[in-house]
Amino acid sequence: MPFVNEKTYYRFLEEGKEEEFHKLFEIGLEKAKEELGKEYPILIGNEYIKTQSKFEVKSPIDTSIIIGIFQNGDEGILNKALKTAKEYFKFWQTVDWHERVELSTKAAEEIRRNKFELAGMITYENGKNRYESVAEVDETIDYFNYYAHVLEENRGFIKEMESRILKNERANSVLRPYGAWLILSPFNFPLAITTTMSLGALITGNTIVIKPSPHTPLSAYKLVEILRSVGFPKEAVNYVTVSNETIAKFLEKDSGFDGIAFTGSKEVGQKILKQAISIRPRPIVLELGGKNATIVTSKADLKKAVEGIYRGAFGFGAQKCSATSRVFVESKVYNEFINLLKEKVEKIVIGDPRKKETFLGPIINKGAVEKYKNFINRAINDGGKILIGGKVIEEKESYLVEPTIIVDLPYESELWKIEFFVPILLIKEVKNLEEAIKLSNDVDYGLTAGIFSNDEKEVEYFFNNIEAGVTYANREIGSTTGAMPGVQPFGGWKSSGFTGRNAGGPYYLISFLREQARTTYL
Repeated sequence: MPFVNEKTYYRFLEEGKEEEFHKLFEIGLEKAKEELGKEYPILIGNEYIKTQSKFEVKSPIDTSIIIGIFQNGDEGILNKALKTAKEYFKFWQTVDWHERVELSTKAAEEIRRNKFELAGMITYENGKNRYESVAEVDETIDYFNYYAHVLEENRGFIKEMESRILKNERANSVLRPYGAWLILSPFNFPLAITTTMSLGALITGNTIVIKPSPHTPLSAYKLVEILRSVGFPKEAVNYVTVSNETIAKFLEKDSGFDGIAFTGSKEVGQKILKQAISIRPRPIVLELGGKNATIVTSKADLKKAVEGIYRGAFGFGAQKCSATSRVFVESKVYNEFINLLKEKVEKIVIGDPRKKETFLGPIINKGAVEKYKNFINRAINDGGKILIGGKVIEEKESYLVEPTIIVDLPYESELWKIEFFVPILLIKEVKNLEEAIKLSNDVDYGLTAGIFSNDEKEVEYFFNNIEAGVTYANREIGSTTGAMPGVQPFGGWKSSGFTGRNAGGPYYLISFLREQARTTYL
């Protein structure tokens, strides 16, 4: 079957059923609310484990809302999960790839049946508005269907070799799994990114131990429940909640994991990489953030540019590794552009993401608020000017901040090179496209980038010279954001990634496999 993206909201719009979309989300919110405040165990094989030490997770929407009570596991828990995953791998690697494809499509259907409840859970857990939350569940469904499609299309990555040295020689190339993988997932896409890493390993015959972000452990728990409910073996899909400090210490020695998949900061990811391969060679899949630029030339449609940059810079409070962080605008249209963008940002509705009119909900926690305040102060001290925003709205009962645009910041400021992960956008005037490209590439990161220009030669020059793994031209729905599985493979160059094989693309599954040449003489 051909792969088709889910795109729920757009489908409802096309069918003239937007109000039905909102009603279904409201129902999903109520169902999700029923799951809040419960105690959730660690899941290892057939065991449901509760520990003496526990931690409480609160919603960034309202800190009086308890998402759940979770177990604070220790090194013993990690060893137990690792042992279970390694032992079961001996069997799971032998399971026919057709069966793994079938389980993946079943999981997609189960998630589809629970789409709005899972979306409501994401909204409670990390503060996304309804459109972003439903889109994340859609992305999750897409990963299940797309990776099943890729595995089927490649016939399980078993290929007969054409050349022969001897007449009685038969040779095959077979891609085989590594073993037990540790999955370290982030708070910003607790369902979708957990899925792409987990399924990448699982559908290719590896077993997994999922360790979610301590800020958003519920979505990952629900994912594991669904995987197990449709037939993925419990021993192959394990779930542990341990502190970041515990996992860091665990990885300092040879933990025994055969592969590690991590999405998070550059600093943490590079540390994991150095530790892992210094102990012994093994695959590491990393997605490590960005400092993403968008270029606006004098030949741009400024209405499209404003819409795309507004969404790319401030959607989900810029808590995306793909968020637009820098904008370089050609001098001829600079003043007009910043005035139009300022007018657009002034109209942003900030508040409770459970309300359908809200565009920008809370950022994730108190630490993010402190980071926001620190960056604002540094920008001012470095000579930058706040065009709009710059204030904290609420930091006790919720974590609301104003979307902020900073102009006239001297290029010597270190802020031009640092990933923010809070809603702050830097804008700089440039002479021409060549200067804009040079500045765009002048960072360690290389994740996403965008351009707005109606000149085909300018767009071609951008694509040929920009140093980023995901690139867009004239994208209104997000100048650097919104990659979809099967459409825009998502992954970074330079310090933004490691394998060079992007999530949601045709080569991603190869990251979790190794080649074996098999030759038989008849």
